[in-house]
Amino acid sequence: MQWKTKITDLLGCKYPILEGAYAKQGSWKFAAAVAKAGCHGLITATTPSTPERLREAIKRCREATADSEGSFGVNLSIGICPRIEEMLEVCIEEGVQVETAVYSPNDLAPRIKEGGVTWIHKSARVKDAVHAEKLGADAVIVVGLEGTGFKQTEQMPMMLTTILAKRMLKVPFIAAGGIGDARGFLGALGMGADGIMMGTAFMATKEFSLPSRTKEAMIKAGPFNIELRHRVIGSVDPKAYEEVMKLRDQLPLEQWLPMLERVNLKDPDWKSPPPRRTDIDEIEQLRLVSLAAAVLDDVPTVKEFIDRIIGEAEALLDSYEFLKTR
Repeated sequence: MQWKTKITDLLGCKYPILEGAYAKQGSWKFAAAVAKAGCHGLITATTPSTPERLREAIKRCREATADSEGSFGVNLSIGICPRIEEMLEVCIEEGVQVETAVYSPNDLAPRIKEGGVTWIHKSARVKDAVHAEKLGADAVIVVGLEGTGFKQTEQMPMMLTTILAKRMLKVPFIAAGGIGDARGFLGALGMGADGIMMGTAFMATKEFSLPSRTKEAMIKAGPFNIELRHRVIGSVDPKAYEEVMKLRDQLPLEQWLPMLERVNLKDPDWKSPPPRRTDIDEIEQLRLVSLAAAVLDDVPTVKEFIDRIIGEAEALLDSYEFLKTR
């Protein structure tokens, strides 16, 4: 069947499935693997780290995906991405889709619109997505509470977020947060989303640049890992939150935002830099893993993973008797 939605039309991909951003691990090679599977890949601009390297990454990804049925864009994490205005100029000159995230896009919005590139904004709250729509975003992503990364004290579960967003937004909407299989994919579309974004689920593929032991820890965690569940959906420590908010005007944004992220992820050592990857234990390996870990069973290739989701989704649609009564 054809999975045609407003998002496939907007981005030019076969399936309404987007790759999440991965900070230093969001390479053009992985974005290309996602695009070649028929989805929308994403280069995280902090990975190439300079405008010159970003331009090269875009060109390489474009060459690698020239014959694919997918597409790709570039993530600009506000307050995290170095030389973000220059990175944006590269995206405009190369005519590549832009995704903004983490912080308010107010300062970048005028140039994005002037540059004429497709713009998607990602947030943790529906009201921030509504604000981005007013600024001119072509589509928005809202990450539900089951997701990971930058959290928000007003964040809601993906199901409620999706339903509410569809009542408040006119632009295409992409659901995210804890999605990692065919049922999550269909459920989000059934609630009105025009597409989904997956982060954690893509991390458990062979092409993703994580050690095998980390991927194994993700699968082992499942839905029953208490530390993982608490980190993702438990209440933020009010004392830590109050303390980090007091530092907001005392530190550079690029230094303060990672602290805020770690507070929202219940990291007791939020004031200290994260440990080196070679030194981390199993719980630290799961620091940026969402509740999508609940539906991860193995480590397939990206293509195998997407083919499985689409195949199972189509089989589920064929099996729903209530759909045959119309």
